This record gives sequence, C-alpha cells and structure tokens, in this order.
Amino acid sequence: MTIARPNISDSRPVIRQLDEGVVNRIAAGEVVERPASAVKELVENALDAGATRIEVTIADGGRSLMRVVDDGCGMAAADLPLALSRHATSKIDGSDLMAIHSFGFRGEALPSLAAVGRLTVTTRARGHDGAAITVEGGAEGPVRPAALAGGTIVELRDLFYATPARLKFLRSDRAEGQAVADTLRRLSLGAPEVGFVLRDLTGGEERLVFRLEAETGDRVQARLRRVAAVMGRDFAQNAIALDAGREGLHLSGHIGLPTYSRGAAVAQHVHVNGRPVRDRQLIGALRAAYGDLLPRDRHPAAALFIDCPVSEVDVNVHPAKSEVRFRDPGLVRGLVIAGIRHALAEAGHRSATTISDAALGAMRPADAAALTAPLRPAAAAWRGPVRPTPGALAASLAAQAPAGPGFGDAAAGFLPSARIEDSVAPPVSDLPLGAARAQVHGTYIIAQTADGVVIVDQHAAHERLVYEGFKRQMQDNGVPAQALLIPQIVEMDAGDARRLLDHAGDLHRLGLTIEPFGPGAVAVRETPAALGEVDAAPLLRDILDELADMGETQGLSDRLDRVASSMACHGSVRAGRQLRADEMNALLRAMESTPNSGQCNHGRPTWVELKLADIERLFSRR
Repeated sequence: MTIARPNISDSRPVIRQLDEGVVNRIAAGEVVERPASAVKELVENALDAGATRIEVTIADGGRSLMRVVDDGCGMAAADLPLALSRHATSKIDGSDLMAIHSFGFRGEALPSLAAVGRLTVTTRARGHDGAAITVEGGAEGPVRPAALAGGTIVELRDLFYATPARLKFLRSDRAEGQAVADTLRRLSLGAPEVGFVLRDLTGGEERLVFRLEAETGDRVQARLRRVAAVMGRDFAQNAIALDAGREGLHLSGHIGLPTYSRGAAVAQHVHVNGRPVRDRQLIGALRAAYGDLLPRDRHPAAALFIDCPVSEVDVNVHPAKSEVRFRDPGLVRGLVIAGIRHALAEAGHRSATTISDAALGAMRPADAAALTAPLRPAAAAWRGPVRPTPGALAASLAAQAPAGPGFGDAAAGFLPSARIEDSVAPPVSDLPLGAARAQVHGTYIIAQTADGVVIVDQHAAHERLVYEGFKRQMQDNGVPAQALLIPQIVEMDAGDARRLLDHAGDLHRLGLTIEPFGPGAVAVRETPAALGEVDAAPLLRDILDELADMGETQGLSDRLDRVASSMACHGSVRAGRQLRADEMNALLRAMESTPNSGQCNHGRPTWVELKLADIERLFSRR
C-alpha cells in the first residue's frame, strides 16, 4: 500500500520569492498571537519612546479595537512610512545584537499588525507637525496632517480581519480582555515611574479596568507601591525585600513569606533588565529557593528584578522576546536561590498576616442558644497547680449563675482543659513572640505579647527547629557516608557516565562517592548514611535527569533534606505532651532566633498572632 504524502508533489517543486504581504502575515503569526501580544508590542514601543503615561483602550477583548496612547517622543511625518516597513527600527544599528538596551529591536511589530488588521498611527515629535497614516491589510495609505499635542496614538481595529481563520483560535472576549490586563500589569511592574490606564469600550460604554498612577521617590519604595497596586495589599504586607549581587549581577524585588503561598504559579513575575520574561530556569530557581518551605501543591509569590550587563544576556531567542539566555546560567540560578534563601532566613519567625486575618474571620460571637444550653463537663481533667482551685471556681460559677435548670449542676462539674503555669513569666515588652501564659489541649501554647496574643503549635514549631539544626550539622560537618561492602556497578550510556563523573566532587560532598568503571559504567562506593539502604541505579538516574534539565543536581540534596525533615518530625515534641513554663518560653525564644521558624517542614504556619485591638473588636469594645 502506498502512503500518501500530501506535502510533496510528483513534479519538481519550484522555489519562488514570497511577496511582502505574505511575508508580513507570516511574521504576524509569530509576533501577534492574540490581542494581548499586540498590546505588549505597542506598550513596549511607548516605553522605548520615553513615555511617562500610557493609556490603553480595548473593545470586545481587543478583537474590534486596541488603542495605545502615549506621551513619548513621537515621530516626524517623514518617518511614518519607514516605521511601517519590516526590519526598520531606531533602536539598534545592527552592529552588535548583544548590545540591546530597549524592549523592541527587530522592527516587526507595526508592519505585522498592519498586515492583519486596520492600523492607524497618529504621531507628533517635538518641533514637528502632527501626522497620521493608515494601513489596511498591508495596503498603505498616504501620510496626512493630523492634530495632536505630542506623543503617539496607535489604533488597531478588526484584528485578523485579513486572516479570518485565526479568529477561531481566540478565546472568549472576557478571557482575551483578562490577558490584556495581565500583560499590562506585568509590564507596569518594571516601570513604576510610568502611569498606566486600561479602559474597556465593549458595547459602546466605557469602563475603567484599572489605573496605576506613576510612582515617585525612592526606587525601592516606588517599586513596592507598584507591586502592592498590581499584586495586592496582602502581598505587600507579607513581602520581604530582596537585594543581592554577584559578579556584576544584581537581584532585587520582593518575595512573599512561605506562609503566604498560592495554589498556582500566577503570582510570579520575573524581569530581566526591565523586560518581563517567562524563563523556565528562573522560575525553577525560584521554586528551588522555597524547596523545603512549601508543600508540593503550593507556589511562592514573587516579583524578581535581575539587572545585568547586556553582554551577559541574549534577548533574541524567542519570537515574542519572552525568554532570555544567560551567558552563565549557573551564576544567575545561584544568585536567585542564595538571595531568596538569605532573605527568607533573615525574616526569621515572621508569618503571613493573612493567617491571623483568617483566624479572626473564623471567630463568631456565640449565639444565644449556645449560651442558654446546659453545659457539659470538659473531657480533659484539670491539671494544676492553678489558682483558684477547681472547686472554688465551680462554686463561684454556681453562685453567680442565673436561675435555670441544669446550670448549677453543670458548673459544679466544669473542668477547664487548659494547663496554666503560675510561675513568674518574663516581661513581654521586648519579646516578639511574647511570654508563655498557658498550654491548651496539650498542643497549643498561648503567649502574651505587648499588644496581643500569640498561639503556637508546639509540634510544628519544634519540628522546624530540629530540622534547621540537622541542616546546620550537615552543612558544618558534611554528610556522613556509609561505605558499601561491595561497590554497586551501574551501567549507563557513555555520555551519561561522563556527565555524572564531571560532578563527582559535588556528589562526594553530599555523601555519594562514584568512580569510573570502564566505558559506560559507574561504580558506587559510598552512599549517604542518612538514606539508609538505597538502590544506587534509580538514584543516579534521577541525578542525571536533573543534570540534563537544570545543569546541576539538587535531587540528592533534596532527598537528604527530606530525610532530615522526616527525622525532625519524629524527634520533635509531640502534640499532647505537657510542657512546663520554662520549656514553653525556651521554645518561643528558639523560634525567634531560628530562620524559617514561621512555618513547619510541610509549609504549615507554626504560630498565629491576634492583636489586642482585633480581639476587642470581637467583643464590641471598640
């Protein structure tokens, strides 16, 4: 049976030169995927023009209208026809493609948009008259005079009318409009000194989607205010500032506390030299930095800004310029991981304020039926010493009880479940986590701070303390290794064996000793003692996969961290164990001085703070 080959004809194919209109439509397929990508190109042009205010208007998700107005430098009338020609740009001279300081540099955006829609450009440069030009489906009209104070207005109507088949690949108007808003917000993070406005004209009625005023003053504070406006006040309140550098690279921005995490990677923004990118290696480094602080189904929130010499990064590796390639990716990855981990460690015992807000939200005033119902004796016995005694407390309750069936009997049998220490507690004025006052349900420590109350999960908190101790021990003394009585020989591809042996020194520091054993084989002589009995073959395969993916191995260290975490879980204070006052206070002081003690090894919070003002509001005292 003969297999049909529809792309190949029986006759000799003829090579022909495509006309300019077809070339522009092909280029548009790479540059303009959807309305959001068109807005991205136009807004980046406005930023390159030095705009301080950019207004974007869309209709029907951008299908029928996209208008971008800026107050940048504008263009002269004579430049308009050239600006609509492919590969015509004022941003580079072509002598060095590694010296790119602007967002755009290919000269493809305007001609690509003009090839698939009805494009009108109105502009005026300082010292020149205003001018406009219209292009419909690649057919260019004449330059004509126009009234404009300054800057540029680019209006694109009927997107893809010249290529109607592409319209069916667009999503709903709502989804496309949301994509435009997300793109504009992402761009605004890298330019806090620029004001952004997005309006929606769907249905002929104008609706303001968002307005971001230009931020002034200190760069760090201006960026934080812009981050708060884009990512929300909750993120700003639970963010940690980043400032790290290494060999000409600089990392800045804000990262969320581990206890302020998200269910998806939607709050992760990475900028390289001001350009928003979606780089797999950088996102992987962000995830690795939070490796033992978040559960697997949670994602960190972050706004990262990496600045480096333009010669160290190649931005010309993706049609949409959404990816970059670094000259030394290992250096950048190491900076991101080390900078984030250092900032998280300095945050110490901080925990997200949203946890406290959720705790307060869960509290409700008791209803009248619950207050008048007969009380049942508590299941747990009273554990002293306390004052007043249980008998005196029951008698007092009975004496003050209103007349009613069953209340006196219930009060006589009322046995509180808290264990209260009567020893002298330390002053609370200088203690972030306060002084322990009680232990309830054998699990939670109640501490009094200068302006509120802290509730600590004793098992989760001690688990993190023990785990951090294990990690310090491994870092200071190395990973203990156990020698195999008979070395295990693992056969593999010769290239994989060479790649693995190139990292033999790093693996040895992690307790895994390997040696060459002929072509295409590796001998494993020692394995990390903490892993116990381990099959070396799948372990080496996991390491090879990670080397191929990221260029370095974290798999073995991650596995050792998981072992240390498991050991810490089993070796920490269990729920239900009664603690003395000095033990509770010692736990609080250790939390204050231990990095990452705001969450346990599994990413759960270890403590919750309730401010006195919030508690008073619960009781209508304010």
